[in-house]
Amino acid sequence: MNILVWHVHGSWLTAFVQGPHTYLVPVTGDRGPDGLGRAVTWDWPQSVRERTPEELRDCDIDLMVLQRPHEPDLAHRWTGRRPGVDVPAVYVEHNSPDESPERQLHPMAGQSAIPVVHVTHFNRLMWDNGRAPTEVVEHGIIDPGHLYTGTERRAAVVVNEPVRRGRTTGTDLLPRFARSAPLDAFGMRTEGLAGHLGLPPGRCRTRDLPQHELHREMARCRVYLHPVRWTSLGLSLLEAMFLGMPVVALDTTEAREAIPEGAGVVSNRLDVLEDAVRAFLADPGPARRAGVAARAAAQARYGERRFLDGWERLIKEVTR
Repeated sequence: MNILVWHVHGSWLTAFVQGPHTYLVPVTGDRGPDGLGRAVTWDWPQSVRERTPEELRDCDIDLMVLQRPHEPDLAHRWTGRRPGVDVPAVYVEHNSPDESPERQLHPMAGQSAIPVVHVTHFNRLMWDNGRAPTEVVEHGIIDPGHLYTGTERRAAVVVNEPVRRGRTTGTDLLPRFARSAPLDAFGMRTEGLAGHLGLPPGRCRTRDLPQHELHREMARCRVYLHPVRWTSLGLSLLEAMFLGMPVVALDTTEAREAIPEGAGVVSNRLDVLEDAVRAFLADPGPARRAGVAARAAAQARYGERRFLDGWERLIKEVTR
């Protein structure tokens, strides 16, 4: 099939385009948010093909995969075809509701022609989906390998734009955790984080790295810390588990579902989480064993094959 899909979330799309189809990714001259084209920092197969808005007019399209509220209109304008009417379509919702945890109406709630596909069961539960049919296809991760060494007695944190996102991503909690372990904060726009938090640079190092370097550097840290209060289930958390890292996480959104007993510590008690970070830093043996359990759990639930099988089933259902 020819599947039209925008490059919005690179990690998610990297797994999605491993399927057996041709993926038409819009590209514009400025490579702005609606036309990023092929990824630069991820390895995508040749079945991912860039198409300009003008070229999309003449393309055969079997399925439209929408991900943002303005994309139904954008797809109609660029292709001349209406999603869910002229061409089968699905809407992938990557996020938890951000305005209200239980009352926010989903942008697609007023229609029933385009299913909303959530990436976690928690998200489907919390959004008010209205009349829209809903499905869940949980995340799939391309296995980076068991890279964990834990040789550095530091805690890894991965978050994009931590200063801007603040309490949402638990940025305000980092000074407290920095008392238990020096932090390595990875992600986009992390520069200046230590100064913003009033921490010495050595207590909160920041780095924005390409994916392959990110995994290697994360895996050198003794423990992965996930202080996120309210976002969808973070792919970085799942990637840390695939790397074989022990994880310490707030018990919010879907974290409890993802992290089984023995793979780390999940709690909303900050003292419990601080004790866990200190314990993993102090003794590499339990940290390594928890990391092995984390990796096994992630492989079983969030593997690439299970993800692609779930999408194949849904694609056949929507396009039949």
